[in-house]
Amino acid sequence: MEMQYRRLGRSGLKVSVLSFGSWVSFGPQLAGGSARDCLAAAYDAGVNFFDNAEVYAGGRSESIMGEAIAELGWPRYSYVISSKFFWGIEGSVNTRNTLNRKYLIHAVDGSLRRLGLDFLDLIFCHRPDPETPIEETVRAMHEIITSGRAHYWGTSEWSAATIIEAWDIADRNHLHKPVMEQPQYNLFERDKVEREFAPLYERIGLGLTTWSPLASGLLTGKYINGVPAESRANLPGYGWLKDDVTNADANRRVRELGVIADELGVSLAQLSIAWCASNPHVSTVITGASRVEQVRENLGALDVIDRLTPDILKRIDAIF
Repeated sequence: MEMQYRRLGRSGLKVSVLSFGSWVSFGPQLAGGSARDCLAAAYDAGVNFFDNAEVYAGGRSESIMGEAIAELGWPRYSYVISSKFFWGIEGSVNTRNTLNRKYLIHAVDGSLRRLGLDFLDLIFCHRPDPETPIEETVRAMHEIITSGRAHYWGTSEWSAATIIEAWDIADRNHLHKPVMEQPQYNLFERDKVEREFAPLYERIGLGLTTWSPLASGLLTGKYINGVPAESRANLPGYGWLKDDVTNADANRRVRELGVIADELGVSLAQLSIAWCASNPHVSTVITGASRVEQVRENLGALDVIDRLTPDILKRIDAIF
């Protein structure tokens, strides 16, 4: 099970094709030793990109990850770490749902403090902010990079038009350009990555760090017969997931996908993650896990990527 590394868009940075993210799991489900064990299992398998965000568990996720990495004693050159800014964790008019300069400069310093790091590798604008001029945001991100507090910046869940606008402003003013976008991408969510962003791969060399390859667990097949007690759909505050994951038509498709997974002798999760990674525009697929066994299971997708022949991909397309 050899890890592959891909360039992050047109940048020179290489990220593992499967990466590890802390959304949902760090805080509500994971802390201390269990978080450290999951990170160690991923790192030992060649994962070098670890995704985080200021807002995850209200800052706790960054603290948990930072403490775990410090305990593991990884050399700083050996891993790539990210954070994302927009929602804010302090309740003030200039720190909530914004990409204004005051907030961004303040937020990156808070992330560095919680993670216990001197710099972040990747920083993302976690959502677009229609109220702040894009030029203000681009200049703030440029300044954070120029100051050495981060190396690359990008966006998450922005539209193609807004990304191009930011890129053009940076290009005209000789500022650091956005390098990557973090969209949701899985067998149920394809439009943005496959259609809307299509012109951007060639034009600006956009890299992708995609999230939710398993559609919040739907593509693992565990919801085919209802919601298991320990599922995240039963976590407080995640009730919105329940309707999505119990959708009958969606689960019918998952069942059909299961036939292909069985033929290949792999799990539904491994097939679904490998499918995301089979898209050459995807730099890395962010996976999540709350147990070491899950980390290992997800990483098994590495062996499946090369087995997705044009014929199998066509059959998967026919289902979705």
